[in-house]
Amino acid sequence: MVNYFIIKGISDLPELQLLIFLLVLLLYLIILGGNLSILLLVCLDSQLKTPMYFFLGNLSILDVSSATVTLHKIFFSYITGDKTVSFIGCMAQVYVFASFTSQELLLLTAMSYDRYVAICKPLHYHIVMTPRVCIILALFCWVWGFLQVLPPVYILANFSCYLSNVLNHFFCDFASLMKLSCSDTGVLVLLNLTEGLLVSTLTPFILTFISYVFIIISILKIQTSAGRHKAFYTCSSHLTVVVLLYIILTCQYLVPNSKSTVDLNKHYSLFNTMAIPMMNPLIYSLKNKDVKSAIQRRLRLWRLNA
Repeated sequence: MVNYFIIKGISDLPELQLLIFLLVLLLYLIILGGNLSILLLVCLDSQLKTPMYFFLGNLSILDVSSATVTLHKIFFSYITGDKTVSFIGCMAQVYVFASFTSQELLLLTAMSYDRYVAICKPLHYHIVMTPRVCIILALFCWVWGFLQVLPPVYILANFSCYLSNVLNHFFCDFASLMKLSCSDTGVLVLLNLTEGLLVSTLTPFILTFISYVFIIISILKIQTSAGRHKAFYTCSSHLTVVVLLYIILTCQYLVPNSKSTVDLNKHYSLFNTMAIPMMNPLIYSLKNKDVKSAIQRRLRLWRLNA
C-alpha cells in the first residue's frame, strides 16, 4: 500500500529538464491564449451567439481545464524539485482528467448534432437548436462526464497493492496506475471495456459518425458546387478536430499493453493534453470565416478605442 506516488515526468535526463519546462510552459501559454481568446470572442461578439459557438466556448473551457490539470505537476516539480503526489491527489487527478476526456467526446457529439440539424434540417434549425436545448445538452455533457467515471475511479482508489510507487508518466494516468497495481484488476478491466470503451468512447463515436453520414448525403444532394463547398465548409473545422482526437485516443488506448509501449503511450498522452487543446482554437480560427471576421471586428474596435 502506498501513501504517495513519484511522478517520473516526461524525461529522466537532467540536462533536458530546463528545455522541457520552457517548452511545456510556452505550449501552455499558447493553449491559454488561444482558448481564452475564442471564449472571449464567443462572449463578446453578437454574431457568434449561435449554438455552434456556444459549444465551442464550452470546449475552450474544457481544453484549458484539462491542460491545467495535467501539466501543473511539470511546473511544480521543476520549480520545487518535489516529484511526489499524494495518493488522494493522484486519484483526484485521475478522476478529473478522465471526466474531461469523456466530456470532450460528448461535446464534440453535441456539436456534430448541431451541424446535422444546420445542414440537413436548415428550415427547422432555430426551432430545434433553441438556447434551452443547447444549455441542456451542455449540462448533460458536463454532468454525465463527471458521473460516469466515478465507478472505475472508486475501484482503482480501493486497490491495496502496488508493485511500486514510481509512476512512469508526467501525471496520474488511469492506464499507468492499472499497470502498476498488483491487485486483481479483472473487474476494473471489464468495467473499462463496457463503460469506458462502449459507453464513453464508442457511443459518441457512433453518434458522430451517423450525423456525418447524413451530413455527407445532404451535401451530395446539393446541385451546385458552390453550395456543396459552402455546406462542407461549415462543418470542416469540427470534422478536423473529431478525426484528430479519435486517432490520438485510438493510438493511446488501443495499442497492445507491453513494457515497450509505456513511453509511447506517454508521448500520445503528451500530444493529447497539449497539442489537441492548442490546435483546437487554431483550427476553428483558421478554417472558420465567422471567427476570423469576429477577430477583425474586435481588432478594429480596439484600434478605434485606442
